[in-house]
Amino acid sequence: MTTHSATAARARTGGPKDDGPKVLEHVMGWTLVVVIAMLVTQLGLL
Repeated sequence: MTTHSATAARARTGGPKDDGPKVLEHVMGWTLVVVIAMLVTQLGLL
């Protein structure tokens, strides 16, 4: 087994070179920020 075929057979683990749905990632990130801000405000922690 050559180096190339051994590398190709391995499963990807989600490293930084994986190109995913960037828009969905941004939307989910901002949604999380808003939810945490609402929680902090409701609990009176700010």
